[in-house]
Amino acid sequence: MIQELTKREYKVATIKHISEPNFTIDTSEKDTWKFAQAGAKTIIIAATNETATIEKTTPKNLSLEALLKKCKGNHVVFIEGLKKLTATEKNVPKIVTTKSMKEATNALKTFKPILAFSGPYNTQTLNLKIPYANALKNPEKLANIIEKKLLKK
Repeated sequence: MIQELTKREYKVATIKHISEPNFTIDTSEKDTWKFAQAGAKTIIIAATNETATIEKTTPKNLSLEALLKKCKGNHVVFIEGLKKLTATEKNVPKIVTTKSMKEATNALKTFKPILAFSGPYNTQTLNLKIPYANALKNPEKLANIIEKKLLKK
């Protein structure tokens, strides 16, 4: 989806939730790690081709609003994970990937609103009003749904 939408000249951001409690992008004994160990709460890494920001946070500081604010200036933000923060957030349309009918029916109870279904299980057999498009086999169809319902060129 990212490739298809950027080909259409949309700016795309992604947010990936990592549930491992002790995960860090930082590497032990590197300067950035030493800065954090010394107490820095924000560490910015700047190179010729990219920059990265490491912000030391606590679980209490993890908010959808704060994460989306970091994606300002993009047309689309794809969020993988963060189900507790996004499940019923009405301003966050969901594309739900399902592998079975059970996953699809559970998603209908859990996620609001659902923009589209995708994935190996074709939900068209359920006769829902929610469109289905397999992002791997037909990314253009799913991009068309996103463009029609969410994006205004």
